[in-house]
Amino acid sequence: MAATRPPQGPPHEEEPVYVISVAAQLSGLHPQTLRTYERVGLITPGRAGGGGRRYSYRDIERLRQIAQLTAAGIGIEGVKRILDLENTVSALRARNAELMAELEATREALRLAARPAVPRSNLPAVPPSSVGQSVVVWRRNP
Repeated sequence: MAATRPPQGPPHEEEPVYVISVAAQLSGLHPQTLRTYERVGLITPGRAGGGGRRYSYRDIERLRQIAQLTAAGIGIEGVKRILDLENTVSALRARNAELMAELEATREALRLAARPAVPRSNLPAVPPSSVGQSVVVWRRNP
């Protein structure tokens, strides 16, 4: 009896699994257009063991974005510049989020360090609900 493989989920969005014909179909572009985009540096697909191109889901999304931009009349150099700027903005947003988290952690550490020290006392703590009531404190003589 042959062993069956367990069902696998969809591939990770960066895993290069799609051959050029499937990537072309999914992106709505001709395979030769994909080769051209690779040649001019718009996309860099992974390679299989034999050297064949393998596209990831993220590559296909990028191809769709390129197709939208070129359909809007933007040239290849303009598309390259737009994609570079979008990558820069994404990286800056991620760095900004890191810095904001670090800043908040530093502020919290300063708040904790700036709290006045509570003097230690041998007196019992008086609960806030006893305001307006009398409390008698005595000491036992040794």
